[in-house]
Amino acid sequence: MTYRVCFVCTGNICRSPMAEVVFRARVAEAGLDGLVEVDSAGTGGWHEGDGADPRTVAVLEENGYVTSHTARQFQPSWFSRLDLVIALDSGHLGALRRLAPTEQDARKVKLLRSYDPAAGDDLDVPDPYYGGPEGFEECLEMVEAASTGLLAAVRENMEGRAA
Repeated sequence: MTYRVCFVCTGNICRSPMAEVVFRARVAEAGLDGLVEVDSAGTGGWHEGDGADPRTVAVLEENGYVTSHTARQFQPSWFSRLDLVIALDSGHLGALRRLAPTEQDARKVKLLRSYDPAAGDDLDVPDPYYGGPEGFEECLEMVEAASTGLLAAVRENMEGRAA
């Protein structure tokens, strides 16, 4: 049974596509291709149909990631097919939990940096959109740091379902 994860930020052109690409690479490295499905979306539809921000693409490619992305807006009906909905900041977390049709669906929403033990109390991934390349590099570092813990949690959840 496929385990489905969706990363969500505001417009689905910076943070969430970056998280999607990085986590998909971690899933492949772990040999879980075909068992874990990874995608992303935005809380709003402003950029629907657009590619990822060129700065996101540049930072990912500079670090060896392959990108292909089309922005889309998160739909409440998706909760029924998703196992985890990963918010990139606390604003997204609140918005997604309000969209959740059931309390069980609301519990599927987690903050990405909650999977990084070194994150401390600051669990938001800052929006790099209005800044320079350093913000995108910082975003990538945060995403990569949290991806290890997220992968471990996904493995544990998958094993729990199989038992």
